[in-house]
Amino acid sequence: MAKIKTFSQDLIIKRMRLENPWWDTGAIPKQYASLKKRLYFDLLYKQIAQKEVKRALVLMGPRRVGKTVMLYQSIGELIRAGTSQRKICYLSVDAPIYNNIGLEQLFEMCRLALGDDEPKGYVMIFDEIQYLKQWEVHLKTIVDFFPETRFIVSGSAAAALKLKSNESGAGRFTDFMLPPLTFQEYLYLKDLEYLIYSDPIHIGKLTANAYHAHDIQTLNEHFINYINFGGYPEVIFSDAIQQDPGLFIRSDIIDKVLLRDLPSLYGISDVQELNSLFNVIAFNSGNEFNLDSLSHNSGVNKITIRKYLAYLEAAFLIKILYPVGINTKRFIRETRFKIYLTNPSLRCALFAPITTSDSQFGQMVETAIVAQYLHIGNAPLHFAAWPGGEVDLIYVTKMQKPAWVCEVKWSNQYFDNPGKLKSLIKFCKENSLDNAWITTIDKKEVKEYQHVLFSYYPSACYCYAVGKNGFSNLELV
Repeated sequence: MAKIKTFSQDLIIKRMRLENPWWDTGAIPKQYASLKKRLYFDLLYKQIAQKEVKRALVLMGPRRVGKTVMLYQSIGELIRAGTSQRKICYLSVDAPIYNNIGLEQLFEMCRLALGDDEPKGYVMIFDEIQYLKQWEVHLKTIVDFFPETRFIVSGSAAAALKLKSNESGAGRFTDFMLPPLTFQEYLYLKDLEYLIYSDPIHIGKLTANAYHAHDIQTLNEHFINYINFGGYPEVIFSDAIQQDPGLFIRSDIIDKVLLRDLPSLYGISDVQELNSLFNVIAFNSGNEFNLDSLSHNSGVNKITIRKYLAYLEAAFLIKILYPVGINTKRFIRETRFKIYLTNPSLRCALFAPITTSDSQFGQMVETAIVAQYLHIGNAPLHFAAWPGGEVDLIYVTKMQKPAWVCEVKWSNQYFDNPGKLKSLIKFCKENSLDNAWITTIDKKEVKEYQHVLFSYYPSACYCYAVGKNGFSNLELV
């Protein structure tokens, strides 16, 4: 029997040199250097460059949102800022040649490749870290053992990374979640922000920071494109991918999350059931569900559904909003809920591009708006529901009071007929709210109706404003 060969140390070091061309050239590959940076880049780079806190940085997020690109761009920025090019190491842990090699050993081999015994001052980046068993244990160990080295790990298995980071990384890991593109980022990357201008809205004695369209028809065209294709940087610049988004997103993103990204950590063994449930949710994003309806439509047992929902939410594929009553109090038994895709373009990839004539387009507008709020942390978003009434979005304070309320509509009919907003009016009066937001197709104006100021605002502008204002708040942290 022939002897089974293993990868030699020389071969591994050769691979490392291939992955780190800046060791010799002093520059990152052109295909990364030439790409426009996401707005999140400065926030991430600030975390990567800091040296005071002796923690590892765990970069996580859905597949194909630009994590690896941003890591390469960060390397370029570190070199420009004065970090030695031969003190920066990048390794993609999913490469077969690194199979079952621990992080400490990989760090040692990098130094061996560079002819450097001194471990101080390195920036070590391990991409796709989820492919290393017990990565969190390895990372915790080297963070303690090499306090003068900056360790950054990243991975697309968001659910698995979050679970392990929380379990093992307390006090040693800092998490950074990179979400899909906001509508603001979509316009920014496509050099379309000239379509938007800033001008405050005056609502009674209040002044709200607002953004408006120079040409609302053109902005709406891009908003529709964002809903269908806008969550992924690679997709928005590729006509070929947009012709067949399912080939790119379904196979490379959804299938890998559902089938490969360690659902077993959540006790999930039947991935086909998980896939069936996700298809039902994706097609009906923005709908109200209960366990009975989900079980009936997906064929999944009600007891199992809760476990699947926990995984899908941890994997950053869905967001669940729970209702409050007309008095904004949470229900003791949360038997009903709304489920939204965290990225509206997932629906297009699974089924087909959606148009404004589709009966479910309004739900996808609502999905896109809710997705913007997910970029600003655990915003206390709810919907209100009571016998005979419902309101789309409520922001509830710690005192269980509504800070603001919004009714999301892809329609202008309520602009001319505010009396049709009976549930919204009742909710405002019940909670002594003197103003509310209503989104439209293209109408904007503040109108008073039954002592409530209704701020009508185009949905595309509202979506942009939520992402823009939320990101500005992140920059201040």
